[in-house]
Amino acid sequence: MVHLKEKLLSSFLAFENEKDVDAYVHGIRTKAIKNFEQEGFPTKRLENWKYTSLKKTLQHDYKLFPSKSQTLEFKDIESFLINDIESYKIIFVDGKYCSHLSETTHDGMDICILSSALTQSKYDLVIENYFNKISKKDGITSLNTAFSSEGSYIHIPKNIQVDKPIQIIYFSTGKDESVFYQPRNLIVVDENSQVEIIEKYHSLNENNVLVNTVTEIYADKKSIVKHYKIQNDNNTSSLIDNTFVSQEHSSSYNLHTFSFGGELVRNNLNIFQNDERIESSIKGITIIDENQHVDHNTLIHHRKPNCNSYQDYKGIFGGKSVGVFNGRVLVEKEAQKTNAFQSNNNIILSDKSKVNTKPQLEIWADDVKCSHGCTVGQMDDDAIFYLMSRGLSEEEAHHMIITGWSRDVIRELPFEFAVEASQLLGD
Repeated sequence: MVHLKEKLLSSFLAFENEKDVDAYVHGIRTKAIKNFEQEGFPTKRLENWKYTSLKKTLQHDYKLFPSKSQTLEFKDIESFLINDIESYKIIFVDGKYCSHLSETTHDGMDICILSSALTQSKYDLVIENYFNKISKKDGITSLNTAFSSEGSYIHIPKNIQVDKPIQIIYFSTGKDESVFYQPRNLIVVDENSQVEIIEKYHSLNENNVLVNTVTEIYADKKSIVKHYKIQNDNNTSSLIDNTFVSQEHSSSYNLHTFSFGGELVRNNLNIFQNDERIESSIKGITIIDENQHVDHNTLIHHRKPNCNSYQDYKGIFGGKSVGVFNGRVLVEKEAQKTNAFQSNNNIILSDKSKVNTKPQLEIWADDVKCSHGCTVGQMDDDAIFYLMSRGLSEEEAHHMIITGWSRDVIRELPFEFAVEASQLLGD
């Protein structure tokens, strides 16, 4: 079997020749594939990947470019959508945009697909100003950049409050035994505008799927971006999610990541505060068991004074599951009056589950309020005994304690996802 890296490198030229893009994008892709050739896939030798190995994940013989997508109808995906509210929808099936299931718009704003933005001249200015400007140049991100052709393109002009949420959902039908997708999302929110985005990935069968996604988000002055990532896939699917956020003066970015399933999930989140009066809030909860593995790797980079950031990640681990939290707050010398909070708390339900946590503060300013902390523990036996003495079963006592412990994060979920999360907790 050809090694996946070699397979990707040998496929790049044919892929690039099929794509109708201008010289600017072609140059970006060519440089990116050269960087991936040099860097390759991340390994445990890298400090940021010390507790997460891709070795098993990369052994499958993935199909790289599915030529056709299986036809799905609304009834096939209805259970994965928010149906009780109006929303824009950008739906992809087997890596292909599915127009009959989507609801997009160009009425005063662009909520559409990246392939259109990369190939039509009317989008050139936005592409040249924003595409691939803040994403890292590490191997896994460069790989996505080299093969970037499809995904979501969202541009909200100045002074617009988007009237309904945007759902971005990627489905894999399993028509191929193993498949490797690389979605690319570009989201630009101009000054004083607001948008709410919900992002999900779902496999509809038990075939092996690997998704390597990159999302770039630009929040201009006084803009508000609310972002939800719902990760609840089956145990043969793996996700590497790379998100990069650039914030300007008085902007607000709020991310909630809910990791409930998947064989391996790695969330790489990088937030850059470029001016003053910026608010960044990232929260997450992980609930996994069996042999599942979830790794959160975060960076909030404070570059200017008078900004706030808040991180709160919680994990519940059963079976032989593994949780990783590697959170970093970087405060530059110029970033005086920074207020940064970071917390990671975990409950282990099995003596075979494991948590690796490493909260980090790197502070070069001298007038700041920064704190961090982490905990890893088991159920409180006294609390369980007390609840059982009041008539609850042991299982009901476990559920009540876990639900109460995670409620402050779960309640941040929008719409029906709060119900889904509570059901996973046994509420």
